[in-house]
Amino acid sequence: MQALLGVSRAIDAFNTLIGRWVSWLIVVAVIISATNAIIRKIFDVSSNSFLELQWVLFSVVFLLCSPWTLLNNEHIRIDIINHSLPLKLRGWIDMIGHVLFLLPFTLILLYMSVPFFLTSLSQNEQSFSAGGLPQWPAKSLIMIACVLLLLQGISEIIKRAAMMRGIIPDSNATAISAHRAAELEAERLAAVITAEKH
Repeated sequence: MQALLGVSRAIDAFNTLIGRWVSWLIVVAVIISATNAIIRKIFDVSSNSFLELQWVLFSVVFLLCSPWTLLNNEHIRIDIINHSLPLKLRGWIDMIGHVLFLLPFTLILLYMSVPFFLTSLSQNEQSFSAGGLPQWPAKSLIMIACVLLLLQGISEIIKRAAMMRGIIPDSNATAISAHRAAELEAERLAAVITAEKH
């Protein structure tokens, strides 16, 4: 199990590194978007390649940061229900979700995205818009994201198995997501405001 945990730590470190670096592309996308809007308003000139680059950059961030989101337990879930369940049940829900839903989904999507990308690459597929970008680099993102998400899913299964066996601490016992922390802070502030009114 220690060897598997070592693999899990390596996957976590790799996806964290990618997530931290790729997330900065949001800043690049905002700069390109603002520059494009300013040039369009002032000079009445627009560029399809810059418009498409904004979409591609957003896609890069959304797809390649998804494993980092899963790692940090920031993916969408119903926290109100999840946090009210016993730790052991939460562990089983996570394990079943990863094994029966996440891994099959990523494998099917990977199986379908490889030929999707290869066809686009072999045809050197270009944008339908004049002056647009080539399409195959953007289509490769689905395939790359599936590989990274598959690896992170394996890492999460390893960690969940170790937690259930008591080898490592249960992350559900101590972890509070940013969303849940915001909800708790909002509840605290509402209670303070209510107390001040009375």
